[in-house]
Amino acid sequence: MKKTIGILGGMGPLATADLFKKIVLMTKAGSDNEHIRIYIDNNAQIPDRTGAILSGGTDPVPEMSSALKHLEACGADCIIMPCNTAHYFLPRLQEQTQVPFISILESTAKACAKQFPGKTACVLGTKGTLASGLYNRALEAEGVSCILPNEEQRDVLMYAIYDCVKGGKPLETVREPMEKLLANLSKEGADYFILGCTELPVVAEELKLPGAFIDPTAELAKAAILFCGYELK
Repeated sequence: MKKTIGILGGMGPLATADLFKKIVLMTKAGSDNEHIRIYIDNNAQIPDRTGAILSGGTDPVPEMSSALKHLEACGADCIIMPCNTAHYFLPRLQEQTQVPFISILESTAKACAKQFPGKTACVLGTKGTLASGLYNRALEAEGVSCILPNEEQRDVLMYAIYDCVKGGKPLETVREPMEKLLANLSKEGADYFILGCTELPVVAEELKLPGAFIDPTAELAKAAILFCGYELK
């Protein structure tokens, strides 16, 4: 029996739309009726995850739990979150439900090991994700080596994520800083880049940034499609 997906979204809305679009585009289907049933709670009221992790900001879990309850009530067979930083809170959420979460971190780490064996990844993401060590642990479990951006480079990423994608400033304003960041990290030993914030695939695609990338949003989409018993296109 085919299964359904619940997207715990709103972190942010464009990243949620990007995940939904990728699931649709990656599912092997010959008609509308052959696609996966998907429930989406685009709860944009979930407090900022990085602020909660780094500076004692409002706990996002109560609002995330509210969305989780809605998705459970709809009948979702699995839950996915298009937000890498939100996975810091995943253990607390999983305790609240029998519905399995599919981890963006684990899906990405497995893809890295398969697509770039023996190569060094560089994790790009929010300061919250990078400080938490979420990706370090997931990659280590799959035998993948990685490096992280320095503080100045993290400022560039935060501007791209928060000011441009979330805040609506023109992406073109971050083109040169992002290209410089990628070039410098390549010199420091990065063979490829993990777009470890769900806003970053939007940046990389829109600006057509140079480099080899792993898109965690796409890897999460693939994992959810297969979990539900469908084929990849």
